[in-house]
Amino acid sequence: MKNATEIRTGRHCVFLMHVHLVFVTKYRRRVFEARHIKYMRGLFARLCSELDAEMVEMDGEEDHVHILVNYPPKLAVSTLVNALKGTSSRRLRGEFPEIERRYYKGVLWSPSYFAGSCGGAPLTVIRQYVENQQTPG
Repeated sequence: MKNATEIRTGRHCVFLMHVHLVFVTKYRRRVFEARHIKYMRGLFARLCSELDAEMVEMDGEEDHVHILVNYPPKLAVSTLVNALKGTSSRRLRGEFPEIERRYYKGVLWSPSYFAGSCGGAPLTVIRQYVENQQTPG
């Protein structure tokens, strides 16, 4: 992986955008073990690279996972979330049958998620910078 603070370039833009995602299991059931988290780490990294994003960090506990993703501006966060949750649910249930038995109708993730923007300078520093710009005239 690249340095998490490395500025990326697109065809018409220069960017450094990170999002902190948290996915929670349906009903907060405690189903994940270390092997599940390890499997998801590799899966999320592959899925992110397919979407031209980069998984910077990922870890989790028995009932939720945290993912830090560096993503391009052309990629909507909701699209990223849908790809990660949908594919991981399907692949985890296929790879680990014991997970599928714990859920009614095979639903692994809660439909909600947390997404927080992060990275770069603190908001107060950016606000001061914008306020101190010289307005013409």
